[in-house]
Amino acid sequence: MSPVPPPLSARYTAVLSDLHLSDAEPADPRRPGWREFKRAGLDNDARLTAVLDHLRVLSGGEPVDLVLDGDALDFDTILALPDPAPFPVTWLERQRGLDSEEAKSLWKLGRILEFHPVFVTALRRWVHQGNGLTFIIGNHDLDLHWPAVQAALRAAISEQVTVCAFFQVCGGDTLVIHGNQLDAYCVCQDPLHPFIEVGGRTRVRSPFGNLAGKLMLNGMGYFNPHVESSFIRSLSAYLAFFFRYIMRYQPLLVYTWFWSAVVTLTVSLEEGFRPAVRDPETLASRLETLAERSHASPAVALALREVTVHSAVFSPLRVFRELWLDRAFGFLAVVGLAFYAMLALHWVSGAHTWTALVFFAVFLLPFIAYARSCRSSVGGTEHEIQQRVAQLARIAGARHLVVGHTHRAAARTVDGVTYLNTGHWSPAFDDVECKEPVGRSAFAWIHPGADGARVADLRVWTGETSVPEAVEQGVAVAAR
Repeated sequence: MSPVPPPLSARYTAVLSDLHLSDAEPADPRRPGWREFKRAGLDNDARLTAVLDHLRVLSGGEPVDLVLDGDALDFDTILALPDPAPFPVTWLERQRGLDSEEAKSLWKLGRILEFHPVFVTALRRWVHQGNGLTFIIGNHDLDLHWPAVQAALRAAISEQVTVCAFFQVCGGDTLVIHGNQLDAYCVCQDPLHPFIEVGGRTRVRSPFGNLAGKLMLNGMGYFNPHVESSFIRSLSAYLAFFFRYIMRYQPLLVYTWFWSAVVTLTVSLEEGFRPAVRDPETLASRLETLAERSHASPAVALALREVTVHSAVFSPLRVFRELWLDRAFGFLAVVGLAFYAMLALHWVSGAHTWTALVFFAVFLLPFIAYARSCRSSVGGTEHEIQQRVAQLARIAGARHLVVGHTHRAAARTVDGVTYLNTGHWSPAFDDVECKEPVGRSAFAWIHPGADGARVADLRVWTGETSVPEAVEQGVAVAAR
């Protein structure tokens, strides 16, 4: 069993989320802008190191418990492969990146650490100076569930690093969760049992959202996986994007999207419906370790595990629509119906083949109406989280709730609980060239107030320092 560092008694807690540290890729001269978000100059190491120095200033030199609240590491965007590979690599892995078997996750972690020596050194120094460091597992770093991967992370930084399965209670007053447990597309079905067996080999179960990013977007390099608006678009917006960027450098994008979407659907359902790997003999000790690392009792850990949503894979039609496969097969049906209607009319009356165009136009109208009525539900996570704020706080005995995941910084009180979303620190840009950043980088700062009780602020990073965000007061959400 991995060692459990003792809980800190620091008066200060800082929470950052969604760093999405990964490897870097060289530019592709044949395809300008291809996966531009993976360039080495966008790695954020210097900025994150400056934040650590800033936290020391805010605390006046006192120890700070730093929590990296999920998706600090991004295992899903790595396309590189070891050469030679010490493990079997499938055709799909060569196209879209390694899966989450233990040896492959270890190799990917090594690659991430290799490309971020500045920040790794800063974290090592941070812990050496007496500060705390916790990694909470999100949906893009589910590979951290492997004990060997956790051990390698500690070896690279410090044995005092804590890795929490899905939450931590900090200072007895603040519950920190990533937020993916309330996202049907990114939920880890069971943080206590994250592993499945596929073809006789054990791997971490990947949620649909991860697989869509990995198996689709890794092969569609003009879409930025860190920005929902990059790939969740209206039909007209997709057409405009296609004519501006895709026609010249990836003209077969529709083919790439179609086979990738079919594979994503297949793998999502295959993995999603598989039973988890369970070991009843070690369940009690694993639950105890999970709770101890999270600074909570086993009862609280089990209760928080139940505050989740149903995985989208159990609604296959929902996944089908999110992948746009309903519209793809609908369009093919329109073409097929028009062709067979023309053949039937030609057989009866000898009509010309051009009548197929007339039938196509007639059948196309209801298809367009249906396509325009389709709306993605991917962006509903923020509302789902706020519906559960009071419940989560009651279970954990907390006055503050800190989340990440949605990449939308926010500070408000919800049902009397201070609710903070720390935004993101990822290479998220609104344009292919990565010149227009999207969203705000922020961190939660929990510190002693005037009366001695800790208060929670959201501080937005300006480039050299941070400024506190005004807290929106008095938001009431219907209880669940």
